Amino acid sequence: MQRRSFLKKASLGAVAGTTLATPVFAQSNPKINWKMTTTYSPSLPPLYNTADTFCKMVNEASGGNFSIRLYPAGEIVPGYGVMDAVSNRTVEAGQTASYYYYGKDPSFCFDTAVPFGLNTRQMNAWMYEGDGLKLMRELFAPRHIINFPLGNTGTQMGGWYRKEIKSIDDLKGLKMRTAGFAGEVLSRMGVVPQQIPPGDIYPSLEKGTLDAVEFVGPVDDEKLGFQKVAKYYYYPGWWEGSAQVSLYVNDAAYNELPSAYQSLIDTASRAAGSRMVSDYDAHNPAALRRLIAGGAVLKAFPRDVMDASFKTANEVYKDFCDKDPNFKKIHDNYMSFRDSVVPWFRVAEGSYDNYLGIALANRKK
Repeated sequence: MQRRSFLKKASLGAVAGTTLATPVFAQSNPKINWKMTTTYSPSLPPLYNTADTFCKMVNEASGGNFSIRLYPAGEIVPGYGVMDAVSNRTVEAGQTASYYYYGKDPSFCFDTAVPFGLNTRQMNAWMYEGDGLKLMRELFAPRHIINFPLGNTGTQMGGWYRKEIKSIDDLKGLKMRTAGFAGEVLSRMGVVPQQIPPGDIYPSLEKGTLDAVEFVGPVDDEKLGFQKVAKYYYYPGWWEGSAQVSLYVNDAAYNELPSAYQSLIDTASRAAGSRMVSDYDAHNPAALRRLIAGGAVLKAFPRDVMDASFKTANEVYKDFCDKDPNFKKIHDNYMSFRDSVVPWFRVAEGSYDNYLGIALANRKK
């Protein structure tokens, strides 16, 4: 109500102030209609609804002059076709996770998540207060895309497995759905990675084409029903200490916009993205409890698996840095930022969270 009141008063004030206000307003805020596609479908509410919220915010704040119509995955282009569709202006905008395009350039993963990388707040800090957004904009520019952060899932789970993972040996030969750098690291540990769109994951797991799957976390995993066909649920998802979702905007379409609409895209993407984080944080706990009550067996990865994963991830990074100067430039900046902020989080947030968790557990005894 306050926002609508503000917009109404602002419009009336402009009209009352000068007879030129109305024509100027109309010229600087033209009627524009965009199409936007997404990798996700309405069956994944936090992800899809974030894109929908963004579109509604833009429409409302512009008084209906800037309209963006959202199309679920598959209606205009396939779920993994978002980057190409925005790049060639089949659509003006798209929502996706950049690590899906690992095959085009591994550096895109830094826009979403990399193994043993930043958590959600650290990622936001790198993007907005560090060099993250600048480096990502440089990376996307040759593809005619301007990227904006559009939310984050938070730290993800380690996925669903048909059998227990007791040691590194249990990973060998495992056919697992994963994405981005996780697949490269896991493959060196004996896993056979598979990149499969969200809608095809459950059937593949049910038929035995997959032995394991990682997707997001309790809210989305429950919706997709993975617990029905693979009962062991592991944590943490070391390959996704956070997972940033992105808004892609075609650069030519963006440059055609008046500056007010350009600012609106930035503001609405931040607001909608913040709601995504809140959505996951508010609903993952209850979803996890329901999954466990329904038979899911919650397990932590063994320490030797974690240590081997960390060692292998650093070997992969070195190999890619040695081959690709641009990858190295982004990697070094990202990891330097990580190394500078993790000690602070360990002192403050980590110690607080660990103590509170133990205290609450002891209180129940």
